[in-house]
Parts: sequence; C-alpha cells; structure tokens
Amino acid sequence: MDEKEAATRIEQLRGEIRKHDRLYYEEAAPIVSDREYDRLYKELVDLETQFPDLLTADSPTQRVGGKPLLAFEQASHLIPMLSLDNTYSEAEVKNFYARIQRLLPDEKIPVVIEPKVDGVAVSLIYQSGKLRQASTRGDGNVGDNITQNIRTIRSVPERLRNGAPKLLEVRGEVYMDRKGFEKLNEERKKQGLPLFANPRNAAAGSLKQLDPAIVAKRPLGIVLYGTGATEGLDIDVHSEVFRPLKKLGLPTTEWWRVAESLEKIRLGFTAKSPRWAIAYKYAAERVETRLKEIIIQVGRTGILTPVAVLEPVLVSGSTVGRATLHNEDEIKRKDIRIGDTVVIEKAGEVIPAVVEVVKSKRPRSAKPFHFSEHIHSKCPVCGGPIRRDPEFVAWRCENLHCPAQTTRRVEFFAARGALDIESVGGIVADKLVERGLVREPLDLFELKIEQLAKLNLGTEDAPRVFGEKNANKASHSIERARTLPLSRWLYALAIPDVGKTTAAQLARFHETIDDVADSQLLRDVLDYHKKREEKESGRKIAERLIKAGFAKRSNSKAGKDGIVTEVGPVVAESVLDFFASAAGKKILRRMKELGIEPKREKVSVRKASELLLAGKTFVLTGTLPSMTREEATEKIEALGGHVTGSVSKKTDYVLVGAEPGSKFDKAKELGVRIIDEAEFKKML
Repeated sequence: MDEKEAATRIEQLRGEIRKHDRLYYEEAAPIVSDREYDRLYKELVDLETQFPDLLTADSPTQRVGGKPLLAFEQASHLIPMLSLDNTYSEAEVKNFYARIQRLLPDEKIPVVIEPKVDGVAVSLIYQSGKLRQASTRGDGNVGDNITQNIRTIRSVPERLRNGAPKLLEVRGEVYMDRKGFEKLNEERKKQGLPLFANPRNAAAGSLKQLDPAIVAKRPLGIVLYGTGATEGLDIDVHSEVFRPLKKLGLPTTEWWRVAESLEKIRLGFTAKSPRWAIAYKYAAERVETRLKEIIIQVGRTGILTPVAVLEPVLVSGSTVGRATLHNEDEIKRKDIRIGDTVVIEKAGEVIPAVVEVVKSKRPRSAKPFHFSEHIHSKCPVCGGPIRRDPEFVAWRCENLHCPAQTTRRVEFFAARGALDIESVGGIVADKLVERGLVREPLDLFELKIEQLAKLNLGTEDAPRVFGEKNANKASHSIERARTLPLSRWLYALAIPDVGKTTAAQLARFHETIDDVADSQLLRDVLDYHKKREEKESGRKIAERLIKAGFAKRSNSKAGKDGIVTEVGPVVAESVLDFFASAAGKKILRRMKELGIEPKREKVSVRKASELLLAGKTFVLTGTLPSMTREEATEKIEALGGHVTGSVSKKTDYVLVGAEPGSKFDKAKELGVRIIDEAEFKKML
C-alpha cells in the first residue's frame, strides 16, 4: 500500500471508528462486537505507525496519547464561567423563585428542571466543528488547560456533526458513575493505594493527572448542558440548549422538563453565580451513633489506617459497625475521640465515614486521640518501627517482613527494580497469597504452570482464571530471575537499610550472597567505628579497608586520619544481623535448595572513580516520558552516580518528570540544578 492508498484507508477507518464510538457512547446501540471494533482500531494504529506523516491530532487513536505534561497551562474563558448557588432546603428554593419574580414583576416565568451532576465543571471550545480546547472552571476567568485529558473521554467527539457553528463553547461536568467509582476503588484497594472518598473526588483527581495515559484508564463520563461564547448558534432560552447539542453529537442531559411556557428571560448575574439558576441538593442520609473504639489496621502495603468501631446502626439501607477515619490528620481536624457520639454517612453512598462529632454529647472522660501513642509508636501487628509519610499524611510500617504485608513482600520481590518477575503483582499477588499458594516470596520458585494457569483472580461466584498464556509468561520470568545478578537479589530480599544503591555497592565487593552474609568487610566497618579511637587498631582496620577498595581517606579537616567507607556502620550491622537471624538463615537455606546462586556482575571495582557520573548525586521526581525511575537509576549507578531520596545542598542534579512532588520545589528553593529526561539523555 502506498501513501495515497493508506491515506484513503485511514480516513475510512477513522470514519467507521467515530461512527461506532457515537453508537456506543451516545446512543447505547452498538452494531459491532468488541472484537470487530478492536480489529478496526488495530488496523488504524498499524497504518498510522507505518505512515507517521498521516497521523493527526484528532485521530481516534490519540485519545490516550500525548506526552505527560510538566504542568497545566492556563486557559482564559471567552465568557466568565460561573458556579451555581445551591441549597438543601425546599423553602430556599421557593425563596429563590420569589426573588426572580421580584426582579421580573408581572411576568410569567417558565422553569427548566434537570439533574445536577456532581462532577467537575469544564468548558469545551469547538472551532469550525473541531475540538480546540478544554479547561476547568478555575477562578471563573482562567482555568487549567486539560485538553489532552478531555480527549481521553470517548464520549467527547473530536469533530461535531454537520451543521456545526463557527464557534461553540459548551459547558458541563466531567463525572464518574457509581459503578465505575466502585470498580476503581476496588482496584486501588488491591494495589494498596488510598481510596477516593466519593465519585466527585475521583473525577477531580483524574482530571488533575498530568499524564493522559493515566486519565484514559479512569471510567470518566461527561454531560454538557450549557453554552458560553457562540458564533453561528442562536439560543435564547435554556430549554433550547439540549436538542442542538445532541444533534451535533455532544453528550447532553437526557431528562429535563419545562414547568411552564417558554419565554425569553434576561436576569443578569451576581459576582459568582447566575441569578436565574440554583442547584437543589438532596443530603445524604446521616445518623448518630457512639464511637466505641479506634483500631489501627495494617494494609498489605504497610499503611496504617484508623478505623472507627461503632455501635451498629442502619445507614442508607445497611447496618454499619465500622467506618473509615482516613488518617491521623482527619482525626485531629474533626477532634474525634473514643466515646464520642458521631454522625455517620456513606460517602458517595458507598463507604461509611465519620462526618462530624456531636460535641454536646461528649462524655467528660473523652480524651484527645494521639495516633502514635495509641499504638506505642510501633506496628500493631509486628511491633516494628513505623514512619509518617508527610506526602500522603499516612503512617507506614517499615518492616517488609511484617506478617500483615505478605502481599507487599511478594510485590516488592517481583518488582521491576528487584527481580522483575512479570505479571506477579497487584491482584495476582493478592490471589496467590489468598489461595495459600505463596506464603513467602521464594515460594514463587516452586509454583507449577498448572497452578498459575488455574489461579482464580475473581470470586467463587464469578471466577476469572489467570490462564495458560499468562502462566507461561510468569513462569519464564520466574526462571529468568534465578540468573539475575547479586545486586538485584540483595535489593529484592528487603534487607533493612539496603536500597538499590547500597545493594549495588555491596555486590561490587562480594562474589556471592554467602560472601555478603559472612562479610569480613562489613565486620571491619563495624570494628573500625568501634576502635577508631584506639589509634593502632583503628589504623590497621582502615588500611585493610582502603586496600580492599571499600574505603578512601577522608578529605575533611574533622576527619583527618579518618576514612570514608562504601557503606556505614548502620548498614553493615543491619546486613550482618539480617543474615544471622533465623529468617535470614532460612532464606539462604531455601535458596540453596532451589539452586539459586546469584553472583556478582563482572564490573571492575577499581574503575568506579573513572566513570562518567562518579561522585554525582541525583534525586528523581515525577514520571519520566520514556523510562521508569528504576531504569534511570540503573543508568546513573552504572556510570558511578548515586540516587538518593531527598534533596539537599549536596545534591548535584534533580531529574524531573511529569507531576513532580515536593522534591521539585525543594530543588528550586536550594538552587540545585534541575534537568529533564532530554537533558539527562544528552548527559549520558
């Protein structure tokens, strides 16, 4: 096929796919199977790949595309985008109507009644029928440009049907329906991620993503019910909006009613809201009950979640005995105490939550709840150390060997940066543990293909098997993991205080895992720090470490006659203690039984100082366009650099991707050099 023939076929395919999208998303009347649709879509992708010059921004294949953004651009509204006043009182609705009558005395005033979708207000601009821009409301005058994210919603047409006006600004709400919300939260729960409180929050959080590929995976919908600036479309009253929008192929409100006759109305606006519209909201059912206790649950990723134990009470059709308290900050903000009478509702009519405390009913004996004191600053399951993650305002158990975290250990072991065992993560890890097939990560090496193929990822009532194809893929990855180098195994075992960089350093100086477990170098590090005040003993140990290449002389005045070792005494003690423990000995024994003998990679220890990034410290933040953080870290470490988790004045570079965190702000504050992936690749 030449380019001319390809162009013709591409246009045919795009037309067909747009037609099927319209039938499926707008009219709920598909005429082809999912398999046939996927075949057409794949043919279009293949042709656009073969003839890249024919790829256009409005192609159906670009709905999940676009590189992640570093930040949203700002977009000005052609006409101010206002928000509705709202009320939960029927009397206030009557007062609202009475105010209109006072503004228009002696007029007969028709009313349009329509559902108010609880989502995120957005504005879409079509020019000559093509989608040009989408933005959030923002402050009413300027919002975030979210065009790439809106394009991922398949019910939004890239092109309007025939008869499109020269300019059309349509406004509405992006939302997530209840079924999609429940499914999304179920998936997040399996991945150990924080749950969204309600569908509105889920929709808002999705639109804030800087990577449209993530947005495309969220079950978002859109309903359009109003216009802003228009050219070539004359609409005088609100009830005339719906039919022309639907005729142009836009998803609109299906149910609406006019209470009286249509007449032209001009009422003006207040500073933030139209005078001629109000939202009447039905309050979620709320009930009072007593909070008997607060317990702390440990999730499979180690996050500690406070849960309210309640006097059982009927809420929205079901009996509730427990409710989420989210995190420590939520408890402090609402001043929730054991013994309090609390108000409960189902957030989004799904998840029971404590809304507020009835302070007038608080017993005198109720004391403020202190999270860490309540559990004595230890994990309630294993007694291990806990740490507060400031970014996610959550406490986490640091012990990967905590019994409550079996799934987390398996996922950590199989992660890309560790042993890279494909397909063993998320729900697969959950089900392997739940079905009793895996109790410890090394159990993966005793799984048979038949067991994996029959693994039920669903429920007993609705089974969904892993399948032979996936089982074979996972099995090959497990076998490949046997041959991975020592550094990857040291990291995968989740030894306390041993991250990827430390694992790589240890592996450069030890041939086998047994050498690490019984390391004279690590014992020398401990002895040196114990005996460095004893000049003769300390000097001998220092010379031995320097000769082995595991230490170098200190350049600082304070460290005169001292040395800097590859790893410090904390790491040295942690590694030796780990392999000397019963759990560590069991791991070494099982690895021998399984025939797993990881070896050091063939890298020259002496040439580390000659490498391109020797002595340079990097911090990574955000999502990189074409490589994972693990891949970037491997490249840095292979060239002698170090990757750390926090920014300081000693940091040489901060490598920034999409949606950077607080590290990005810290780097700017300290004047640390910030680079993107393109600059990083040039550096390499």
